[in-house]
Amino acid sequence: MLKFTAEHEWLELDGDVATVGITTYAVEQLGDLVFVELPEVGKSFAKNDDAATVESVKAASEVYCPLDGEITAVNDAIVADPSLINSDPQGAGWFFKLKLKNRADADGLLDEAAYKELIA
Repeated sequence: MLKFTAEHEWLELDGDVATVGITTYAVEQLGDLVFVELPEVGKSFAKNDDAATVESVKAASEVYCPLDGEITAVNDAIVADPSLINSDPQGAGWFFKLKLKNRADADGLLDEAAYKELIA
């Protein structure tokens, strides 16, 4: 199940673990990405904390933690090759996996229809 934030992060939920990345819309706004900084595995974040950074030829932007939780994995492939995010933002270009503190909090995020309405 995919959920979205108003800050253009997507989450794919699998039990109490969410795979997190930035949306196709966000990538289109940023342009070609040239640098990614990911959080450390084991680090805990609160909702809306700065969890990662992306830099493009246009600008730098923070990637926010969409919900309270602990980082369980990061995608080192996008650090080595940030263009993976441009080519497959909602697939191979994922940023990190987050073990959710409270799975029910995800219910408050946007579904795909609500996100599409937001960016329309």
